[in-house]
Order: sequence, then C-alpha cells, then structure tokens
Amino acid sequence: MEPQRTPRLSLDLLRGFCAAARHLSFTLAARELCVTQSAVSQQVKALEEQLGADLFTRANRALRLTQTGGQLFGAVDEALRLIDSTTEQIAGAGRNLSITATVPFASLWLGPRLPAFARLHPEIRLRIVASNDNLDIKREQIDIAIRYAPNGATPPAGEPLFDYETFPVCSPALQQTADRPIGSVADLAQHVLLDFETVRNGHPWYDWHQWLDAMKVRGLKPAGSLRFTHYDQVIAAALAGGGLAIGRWPHLSSHMHQGVLVSPLGDAGVVRSGRFYIVVGHGVPAEPSGTFLDWLRGEARDDISKRSKAPFEPGASAQKRAGASRRTTSKRRGR
Repeated sequence: MEPQRTPRLSLDLLRGFCAAARHLSFTLAARELCVTQSAVSQQVKALEEQLGADLFTRANRALRLTQTGGQLFGAVDEALRLIDSTTEQIAGAGRNLSITATVPFASLWLGPRLPAFARLHPEIRLRIVASNDNLDIKREQIDIAIRYAPNGATPPAGEPLFDYETFPVCSPALQQTADRPIGSVADLAQHVLLDFETVRNGHPWYDWHQWLDAMKVRGLKPAGSLRFTHYDQVIAAALAGGGLAIGRWPHLSSHMHQGVLVSPLGDAGVVRSGRFYIVVGHGVPAEPSGTFLDWLRGEARDDISKRSKAPFEPGASAQKRAGASRRTTSKRRGR
C-alpha cells in the first residue's frame, strides 16, 4: 500500500486562512483581501477538510486559533512574507522607476548626480519627469515625487528632504571686480541682475522680486537686467560672469562647493523660502524604490553636512574692497 500523500495546499486558501488568523475575524480578513466574508469562511473550511483538523474554534461569534491553527499560522505567515518579498524584487527588477521633480531641481541637482547612481545600480532604469506642476502621481504613473512646499503652505504627506534657500550668486571673477564691490544689498545696483521669469498659479513670477520682497528692499535700480524663461539659462549666464542671479540651495550646492559660483552677501543674504519633501506613491514596490530613496537621502545628508560645516561667507577680498570703496567715498564727501 502506498503511503498517504500530503495534500497540496492552495495558495489562495492559505492566504485566506492567514488573514483570518491575523485578524481573528472573517469579516476583517475579507476586507483585507477584497472578497466576501463567506468566501473567507469557505476557504478556511476547505483548508480544514484538506488537513483533517480544526484550525479555529468558534464561540460567541469570536474566533480563536486551535493549537494546530497556531502552528500552521506561524509557518504560513513567514512563508507568505518571503514569497511576497521575493516576487516584489523579481517584478521590480528591470522596471522603470519614475521620479518627478521641479524643472530646476531636476536639471541642476538631481540630473548631474544620476550617472553615479546608474553606475552603482545599473539594473535600475530611471525615468525623470521634470515639471513645475504637482503631477497626479497615480494618473501619471509616478513612483516617487520630490515636492516643494513654500513657507506657509500645507506640506505634502511625505518625508522632509531639505530646506529651500535663495540668495544672490555670481562668478568669482565678478565678485573680484575692484571698482564695483559687492558687500551689501545696495551694491547690487552697480551690476546686471539675471532674472528668472515664469508663471506660477496664473501669476507672473520673478526671482529677484521675490528675494527683494523677502529682504524688505524697495526701489533697487540695477545697472541692467536680463530675463530668462529657464532657470538653467540664468545660471549659465551667471557662470559666464554676465551678472548676479538668485541662487537656490540645494540646486546649486555643487556649484558652491566647487567655487564656480559664490555668494557675495554670505549668509546675510539667505532667505529660507520653503522645503522639499519626498512623496512615495501608494502601492509602489519596496524595490527598486527603496534603493533609490536610500541613495537620495544619502545625497541630501551629504549636502546638508557640507552646508552646515561651510556656511556661505562673502569673500574676504571682496569685503576689504567694499570697505575701502566706502572709505574712499566717505573721504570724497568730507565725512
């Protein structure tokens, strides 16, 4: 006589049992699995018949696991978690991971860092959706959004990434111009201001207007002005020594660390305008999103550390020239 074979148990029956054991309720298990209460009850009954053992005791509309049920639940719950984790990794491997961020953030901060990420994780394909609009994550099939919230606005339901700051920037060569020192806001009037022009919420937006208003400066008339409709064009002009622009941190963190752009007013010219947040779409697999998020947080921490260790400071030579210029002017005026 052949030995009796152990029945092959259906994965659906085991999932139904596992949900019922976790909640000790057929009703709550049905809600988790998006099926009817009777369907869960029938799954458990079918499993008990296949095993030839009771898995629950039912008394006064309450469920309790039997000793056999508790033993099975411990094994099945662990096994299902392993199966789900493995299938998520397999399904996630090789798929596109869609990231959205504002256009300036994507072009100046995120974009230049992505080749390093690709070298570390060649198996992950990234799709970057740059937009200044808050795209609908579900409709646009976005996995991770890097959202900006200005001061006073309701922050998104996400994880804070870093603060957003604005301040005047220019090339080191422009800062070192002896006859036009930059030591105060008033000195900006001697230079060309490079402005970013766009529309936000149906209203015109100019970077310099926003910064001057935050600094409570009125009536500043620059030596000239150039306006651009793309922020990266503003920064390209600043790098070429064409004038002063409104810098953004963290967007320009690499430019500042490398010294290709400087902040002539130092921390005295910094305005904290808001904060960036990480928002992860509902139901996004743990991988590869977890790998990208760990990398993103690491990049942010590195920039924050550098920002705290080396605050924006005006160049000493510029400060000396500014002081010498003001002393010379005072002498000429008989002060």
